[in-house]
Amino acid sequence: MYKVEFSIPFAGPLVTIQDMGRPGNMRYGVSASGPMDRVSFEAANAALGNEKNQTAIEISLGGLILQCKEGPISIAITGGNFTIEYQDQKISSWTVLTIQKGERLSIRAGDAGSWAYLAFSGKINAKNWLGSDATHSTSGFGGGFLKSGQKITIDNPSIKENRIGAILKPEFYLKGPIQAVLGPQEQHFMKPSVERFTRDIFEVSKNYDRMGMQLKGPKLELNNALSIPSEPIIRGSVQVSGDCTPTVLLADHQTTGGYPKIATVISSDIDRLSQLRAGDTFKFSLISSSQAINITRKFLYKKEKYLQKISVARGTLEQRLMSENLIGGYKYN
Repeated sequence: MYKVEFSIPFAGPLVTIQDMGRPGNMRYGVSASGPMDRVSFEAANAALGNEKNQTAIEISLGGLILQCKEGPISIAITGGNFTIEYQDQKISSWTVLTIQKGERLSIRAGDAGSWAYLAFSGKINAKNWLGSDATHSTSGFGGGFLKSGQKITIDNPSIKENRIGAILKPEFYLKGPIQAVLGPQEQHFMKPSVERFTRDIFEVSKNYDRMGMQLKGPKLELNNALSIPSEPIIRGSVQVSGDCTPTVLLADHQTTGGYPKIATVISSDIDRLSQLRAGDTFKFSLISSSQAINITRKFLYKKEKYLQKISVARGTLEQRLMSENLIGGYKYN
């Protein structure tokens, strides 16, 4: 079997191997994990014509450098506005390109976004745990963290000349306040706290990882309830600790918790929230459960249409040039 090999001269913290996660294991104390920004992850695979759940690399703000030891192979890079250094050029993320043997690829933080995704036109050789390659960051189980000095191999690589170039960005989900449904323990908060939750501005703190995002902003005062009996919690829960500080739970959240939850971010907004950086600010908008269902249905419809669009091969460079009227507008003397 032909393989492509990469060495890793440098890998920042929280650079992990991920697929779409391992749902259905919370009753065993195992969170689903998977990508922080699922739309960008799926877009990287769609742009290469891969399966939706094909394993890829999630890259944090620390960045990643790869050296191609055996090639070639086509790759796609999506997610935040990261800077890509390739063949002595700096290019933007959201692109498909082909890496040749001996070439070096650097992916580092740009002007926005916290997570980038690197997908390959081949299968990453990774450890599987409970039926998934997704890395559980608190235990390291699954595909695992990428480390400086390590090597990775890609099985059955291919070149996708008909997909090279920029990837259309999913603009349909990048704007507006973060929408959430009130509860399930809003009764444990002082009434002004609920008002502050949607009226005031929150800032992403430096206490942010794959488990959760702690926020700076108004104190969400509790109503004589420092804790409740531990119960199952989900991705998107806005949990408030005894010091009145909210934390939004993310991909590797714990499976149970005893702090009251003032609201739950809807699934269609949690991915773009995850792309914010420390110091970024935003507001919450409370919606009803029925509104959340309708918004999510519309979001999933738009996402599917978007993924279908970018998954269509555009033809080779030669084919694309032939399809254009390159002499349109030319006037003869």
